[in-house]
Amino acid sequence: HSVARENICVGNGGDELLYNYLLAFGGAGRTLLNCPPCFSEYAFFASLCQTEVRDVWRDPATFELDQAAVLAAAPECNLAIVTSPNNPTCDVAPLDFVAALCDACPGMVMVDEAYVEFADDSFGAATTAQALIAEHPNLVILHTLSKAFGAAGARLGYVIAAPEVIDVFAAIRQIYSVNVLSQAAALACVRARDAYAPVVAQVAAERDRELAALRAMAAEGMPVEAWPSSANFVLVRTPHATRVRERLRDEYSILVRDFSYAPGLADCLRITVGTPQENDEVLAAFAALVKEEM
Repeated sequence: HSVARENICVGNGGDELLYNYLLAFGGAGRTLLNCPPCFSEYAFFASLCQTEVRDVWRDPATFELDQAAVLAAAPECNLAIVTSPNNPTCDVAPLDFVAALCDACPGMVMVDEAYVEFADDSFGAATTAQALIAEHPNLVILHTLSKAFGAAGARLGYVIAAPEVIDVFAAIRQIYSVNVLSQAAALACVRARDAYAPVVAQVAAERDRELAALRAMAAEGMPVEAWPSSANFVLVRTPHATRVRERLRDEYSILVRDFSYAPGLADCLRITVGTPQENDEVLAAFAALVKEEM
């Protein structure tokens, strides 16, 4: 990332660092600005840290950030989290909006970039908000090796921020949270970063092919709606989504995520992009089941 070691703090996966962010900068009498639908752990970790949550909901049709509403709420909040690309709605937060949010929020702003490597052909370089840290010292960027590097089991995440912010993360971190085996695995991954680039590019290409196939289903009159994606998954809405998910599992041994239970995501499934053969199987099974459940 071309930053000094003073700008980095590692943790036991991105989840520990999310929790530590709330632990360090949240607390009783403080408010987190949140933009659902998004990663449910934000609100959960806030509750563990006795931090109130102010939700500014995304557009119910496009799932885009309501930028004006977020910026209007920011001065009344003590810290904020924005995900880019967002999980599970797949969209990227514009960099000018992130900069404006840092100016509007009186406290810390975290941009969770767990999926950023999939956002463009330059391995996330054109999408990351990292360059904004120089002029916005209240900005924290979260990364993980769980997604593009396929190392979820190693449990290794890290934040990039101004040195004085990293000092706060270091001061409240749990002792011995990152074991030496995970450190060795992480080092091997980042040293082989160039070897991962073709894999990430293939995932992005397959994602776009999968989206095109889903939209073709809709054009043929099938009840399918899919949103643009900058991540390694797509969000799709279809009637009886929970039933479709169960039949994919039971009849085809295919697992997808059912988000129907989440507010604002009725009848939505999140389909992770796999190999070309896996994607062909998913698309064929999904189309067959949607037709049967119509």
